[in-house]
Amino acid sequence: MSFHGVNHPIAITDVPLEAEMQTAAAHEVVMDNFSFAPAAASVPVDTTITWTNRDDVPHNAVSTEQKFKSPVLDTDEEFSHRFDAPGAYKYFCSIHPKMTGRIVVG
Repeated sequence: MSFHGVNHPIAITDVPLEAEMQTAAAHEVVMDNFSFAPAAASVPVDTTITWTNRDDVPHNAVSTEQKFKSPVLDTDEEFSHRFDAPGAYKYFCSIHPKMTGRIVVG
């Protein structure tokens, strides 16, 4: 450790910066074979869900309650949404409406 002749406060912590940055959880939903996997997930508040299209056709994820809407995602493209309020969030692919999913935040 060295000290310099600069007049400013110095903060010393024993917590790595990476640990401080991981305050919000992250989870992934994969679009593949015309389905969402997992089709249902339970996560805590302040979780970010990332949808990734692994299919060879375009898909999107649209909330039935208009809470979020991804753009159309081509193969390997991603969309993320942070869930900051508890509740049950149903969604579907507007291109293939039989593709459905649900996120329960609590």
